[in-house]
Amino acid sequence: MARVIAVANQKGGVGKTTTAINLASSLAAAEVDTLLVDCDPQANATSGLGLIKDPERISTYHLLMREAHGENALKPTGLDQLWIIPAHKNLIGANIELVEAERREFRLREALEPLKDRFQFIVLDCPPALDLLTLNALVAADAVLIPMQAEYFALEGVSELLDTIERIRGSFNPELTIEGVVLTMFDERTNLAQQVTAELKRFFGDKLCETTIPRNIRLAEAPSHGKPALLYDVRSRGAESYIRLAKEIISHHLPATQLVADKTA
Repeated sequence: MARVIAVANQKGGVGKTTTAINLASSLAAAEVDTLLVDCDPQANATSGLGLIKDPERISTYHLLMREAHGENALKPTGLDQLWIIPAHKNLIGANIELVEAERREFRLREALEPLKDRFQFIVLDCPPALDLLTLNALVAADAVLIPMQAEYFALEGVSELLDTIERIRGSFNPELTIEGVVLTMFDERTNLAQQVTAELKRFFGDKLCETTIPRNIRLAEAPSHGKPALLYDVRSRGAESYIRLAKEIISHHLPATQLVADKTA
């Protein structure tokens, strides 16, 4: 049964889509069957894995509107064990069309349910807003991974997301947990980064990921080539960091013995 992780932060520019793409790719590179679901109308996760924008293709929009099944939306990627459900800008309309819809908060959860036995991880890339699309992702998720920069404005923004998570637990998804907080665009040499890290450690404890993601030009270049960092330059610091993050998450949920058993079954 898949573990569903929503990568969410309503603040833009924190490396959320970069994290979703490269975490999912690194999980797949570790021989773990992984699905990336693009829930953002900007469709950057879709183009970042090399898929051209195509309004005729089955996308997340069609799942939310109950116009298609998840199995029909799966697209292969450049990694054998990574699939994607793409997005398109028509997803913007879902925020309006779902307002009066029956069970509007549960549409993504219901669409992904038949796929859970096929994958070990499902990663959801959320838009940078606390709207109906993000709400659907958080209701569908088992846990939330929060990418954030080591700056004080980021601390203010994450408190709003935590309030939203608490409300979702109370109303729609009582099992929702925090997978972790991962520091992105991190420069350990600055005093500010060290101070914010210490404050986050006090607040989140062991939910603060040990792995940090550095500023890295190869990581920034990779999406323009339609590739995750590990296919663009596997030796780059960015690629290596996301590989470590994937291993950190795998170690929490998939013991080595289970991985071996899955491969030999």
